[in-house]
Amino acid sequence: MKRRYALYPLLPFYSFGVWLRNRFFDWNFLKSESFPVPVISIGNICVGGSGKTPHTEFFIRMLKDNFNVAVLSRGYKRKSKGFILADENSSANLIGDEPFQIKNKFKDITVAVDANRRRGIKNILALKPKTEVILLDDAFQHRYVNPKISVLLCDYNNMFYNDMLLPVGNLREPASARFRANVVIVSKCPENIIPIDKRILIKRLNLFPYQKLFFTSFVYGSPVAVFGENPSPVLSQNILGKGYSILAVSGIANPKPFDDYLASHGADVTSIHYNDHHSFSKKDINYIIENFNSIRNTNKERSYIIVTEKDAARLVSMNIPSDIKERMYALPLRVNVNENEGDILREYIFNSIKK
Repeated sequence: MKRRYALYPLLPFYSFGVWLRNRFFDWNFLKSESFPVPVISIGNICVGGSGKTPHTEFFIRMLKDNFNVAVLSRGYKRKSKGFILADENSSANLIGDEPFQIKNKFKDITVAVDANRRRGIKNILALKPKTEVILLDDAFQHRYVNPKISVLLCDYNNMFYNDMLLPVGNLREPASARFRANVVIVSKCPENIIPIDKRILIKRLNLFPYQKLFFTSFVYGSPVAVFGENPSPVLSQNILGKGYSILAVSGIANPKPFDDYLASHGADVTSIHYNDHHSFSKKDINYIIENFNSIRNTNKERSYIIVTEKDAARLVSMNIPSDIKERMYALPLRVNVNENEGDILREYIFNSIKK
């Protein structure tokens, strides 16, 4: 785990600032606002990817058939400001890559962006008065909203109790912030997590009895075309197999699981990594094409570009040659609750909403 020890002299100032802000909320000097519909906040206390967007999609799938669901995000790195209600013409530049991805997958739900979450919720309720549940993406630190359910995500491979506060480590808040959560989810777990490892995690987390703890894993689906119509499932799954060459392009916080999954199916994988939420430029596209052509020269008919869903949201609006578009696929990602505890989580969420 990376440490920035050169910045250690700044740690007391950051720590005091975080402590004081939280105390102001606890003492009601800063006000948390409640709303007439249940709000579910999904977030973490670490900088970096813990799977917030896949888990937001997980809750959308859980709720959308029984409730009118809205999702509110700040729209990180979007090239716009203020409140925007997404529609079929919204782009990743306008609303951000993750809200764009969600709206593209779930066209019938409300998706909006606003850095001011209270204003965003009020606008959603004014414009979409039939809304019954609002999901707040990446809002664990946004204490101006008092959620009905607060979901805290912890990365199995980067647990907060092994980390330190910014700027030395990657914690936005101290580990004690976990006690604000109603639901704690350890994400990115191995599919068959060893029982002794679970017991160690449970002991180290040291949660209160009222807090619900779940373990989730990521499950990749068959690649889907970024542009145009999707091929048959047989073809899309085969392109990961032995005898194929893959250029893996990712702009996410931790690309290792993505790369490892592609390599595990037997294909020859070459990777290009960018920073999380990277904005692709013409120079980036030319570099990707250059690398892909060098691969395609040696394996012409069995060469493909595989990107993450989040990167596909940004690439879909880029000017890319048609022959490259035909070879570009995205790898879908879904959340699976370990040990068949999905029904227990669903029951808890539904009961909390109905109260």
